[in-house]
Amino acid sequence: MTIPETCNLKLVTKMKIVIIKYNAGNIESVNNALNRLDLNAEVTSDPEKIRNADKVIFPGVGEASTTMKYLRKHKLDELIISLKQPVLGICLGLQLMCSHSEENDTECLGIFAENVKRFVPKPGEEFITKVPHMGWNSISNLKSNLFTNENDKQYVYFVHSFYAGIGEHTVATCNYILPFSAALQKDNFYATQFHPEKSGSVGAKILENFINL
Repeated sequence: MTIPETCNLKLVTKMKIVIIKYNAGNIESVNNALNRLDLNAEVTSDPEKIRNADKVIFPGVGEASTTMKYLRKHKLDELIISLKQPVLGICLGLQLMCSHSEENDTECLGIFAENVKRFVPKPGEEFITKVPHMGWNSISNLKSNLFTNENDKQYVYFVHSFYAGIGEHTVATCNYILPFSAALQKDNFYATQFHPEKSGSVGAKILENFINL
């Protein structure tokens, strides 16, 4: 994995970066990716620390309904929706920021209007397009400042069985079985279905762009 030798990060010395701690995997790998950029983040579920952070990252690997129950129990759902600083959802984080997920018929946070559906291979193609969608794939139609200085059709790393469709908040697309949202953006909320922390120098640049917002 190639990481840029220098990252042109601005005014990060006193920046408070928080990774939301909840019952989902992938948190430490995101923290490690930030460390490779010489950035320190705090992994916490403390509402006050999350509210007062300059940047908030909402990663996740797991199951939608169980995770939403946890977020509601700990009132993290209301907290996330209320945030005004830049927030980055990753993988399950993106799906939970949508309106609804087919995964166990789950009502989600409703930040993005898109619905999340399960990949269904076309008849006769079950052995060609396997679910989950796992591995490197290209993203295109890049419209967000997350992708500043990125050329179209960059390759990033995906691991997911569910996807958000193309909608008004889509800022990057990918095609696997059908076109879907590789990234979403609305106001201060950003989200990627792929894992920037596992996407080499391209992912590192996306994380850098988020920190520089």
